[in-house]
Amino acid sequence: MPIVVDIDVMLARRKMSVGELADRVGITPANLAVLKNGRAKAVRFTTLESLCQVLDCQPGDLLRWEAAAEGDPDDDLRAAG
Repeated sequence: MPIVVDIDVMLARRKMSVGELADRVGITPANLAVLKNGRAKAVRFTTLESLCQVLDCQPGDLLRWEAAAEGDPDDDLRAAG
C-alpha cells in the first residue's frame, strides 16, 4: 500500500503507549492497531485531528506516500480502476 502510517514513530518520540494514545484519542486499541498497521481503508478527519492534537504533530508526521514497488498486486487494482 502506498500510504504508510507512522504512528509508531510518533509514539516512540512521545514515549506514549498504544493504550494511552487510544484512550486519549477516544478510539479502541483494536481500531488504533488497524490504523497503525496500515490495514485501515480510511481515517476520519476528526480522528486524524485528535491524533495530531494528542501527539502534538502534523498529519504529515503520521501519514506519508510511498511509490508502490514494481509488481505490487495493488498496481493491478489501480490500473483496472
